[in-house]
Amino acid sequence: MSDKPLPSASDGTLAATPLRKYFEAAVRFGASDLLLRGGQVPKLRVRGELKSLETEPLDSKQFEQWVESSMSPEHRKMFAQAGSLDLGVDFDLKKGVQRFRINIYRTRSRTALAARHVSDEINTLADLHLPAVLQSITELRQGLVLICGITGSGKSTTIASLLQHINETRNCHMVTLEDPIEYLFQDAKAVVSQRELGIDVPDFPTGLRALVREDPDVVYIGELRDRETFLAALQAAETGHLVFSTIHAASSAQAFGRIYDLFVPDEREGIRNMLAYHMRAIVYQKLLPTIRDDPQRVPAVEVLMNNPTVRKFILESRESELLEVIKGAREDNMQAFVDSLVDLVEQEMIHPQTAQAEAPSAEEVKMRLRGIRTSHS
Repeated sequence: MSDKPLPSASDGTLAATPLRKYFEAAVRFGASDLLLRGGQVPKLRVRGELKSLETEPLDSKQFEQWVESSMSPEHRKMFAQAGSLDLGVDFDLKKGVQRFRINIYRTRSRTALAARHVSDEINTLADLHLPAVLQSITELRQGLVLICGITGSGKSTTIASLLQHINETRNCHMVTLEDPIEYLFQDAKAVVSQRELGIDVPDFPTGLRALVREDPDVVYIGELRDRETFLAALQAAETGHLVFSTIHAASSAQAFGRIYDLFVPDEREGIRNMLAYHMRAIVYQKLLPTIRDDPQRVPAVEVLMNNPTVRKFILESRESELLEVIKGAREDNMQAFVDSLVDLVEQEMIHPQTAQAEAPSAEEVKMRLRGIRTSHS
């Protein structure tokens, strides 16, 4: 796609729902995100890059009025206290009902809005071009599964696909705790109970305390944000539940450091032991631009599965060495990030230069593509 501005979805003036046309534009151009701020031209994120719509900047006063009118009294109170607000909103647009995850926030005393377009369909692992080894995760019955990556790496979409596979194949009760609900699940073989903060439950601590009393087999906690949330997730895994969640980290090994940082030093050894025995898998992914029209982006994925060797490394505080374990254990459904990059190049999904730029070692990618494997490859 060129760097020229995207044409506006409409050449009309703002109507009773003045921002509606920008959400329509996001759907029309296949954007993953929409950014709105008074006094600025609306922007879409397409194929991972921000593009300006070919339209006038938003009128600051009108924008503030729209945001204010869109909030319930409770939402206004939450926004005033926290300076940001998460919402899940359905728009009845030309292409049907489209769901957006919206964050309204304050920046330099002004209101801004960031909206993530969420597909109304839950794609399969194959549809998302995720590695087949991830299906083995859906067959687990107990333990903690973490999907990690940076913001916008598709973590929620991957978890939705994993949960939907369980929903379609297992007689169980699945309970989610989300802020906000992003994907709407319909009961299949499973019974799915989705709880949204601020609507179904007042806050995370209340929802987490109630989880184990709701007879779940599978639990999804939207994000591990703090010590209390992570501890509740780990305790649920310890008591026989299969727990899914997300965490911000740039590799599976880095996820351990992010987790330990949530706890004071005296607590970390106990958390390390719980992870060693109750963590089942850590999946790191990053979305990369493709050389195709469809899909526009594809995930490169690293998969760490717990086994006796991984457990030993965790107990010995050698988490930084786990990449070498992953590289030597493909038969245990593990996959190194470089393996994924090479596979995507060979499938003609991404350019070799993209793979080299994203790899920890560009030289390793070059050697692999020439058919030369290292001792651990």
